[in-house]
Amino acid sequence: MLDKFIKKDRRKKRIRAKVAGTPERPRLAIFASNKHIVAQIIDDISGKTLAYVTDETKSGKIKGTKTESSIKVGHAIAEKAAKVNIRDVVFDRGGKLYHGRIKALAEAAREKGLKF
Repeated sequence: MLDKFIKKDRRKKRIRAKVAGTPERPRLAIFASNKHIVAQIIDDISGKTLAYVTDETKSGKIKGTKTESSIKVGHAIAEKAAKVNIRDVVFDRGGKLYHGRIKALAEAAREKGLKF
């Protein structure tokens, strides 16, 4: 079991070595747990989060399957990015494979106008 976490951590470090957010092209970082998914747009130079969306709302979790909630989060993060005048981002999948919920979120963000 420990080997699984070590491999994910290595993938995450390998991705972060190549991906960094700038003010012109910030980083779209994804965190997906077994229950929730979080997307945030980060400027790594200033160390600030420019936009943040999660599948949890004040009234509870977004209804639907985990993939459906990932799609809603992808649409929401793209809309928030448009409000802050961000069109181009660098995608950071956080050590996860580009498959399933991660892929659904990325494609939903692209539908709403984010470019990466």
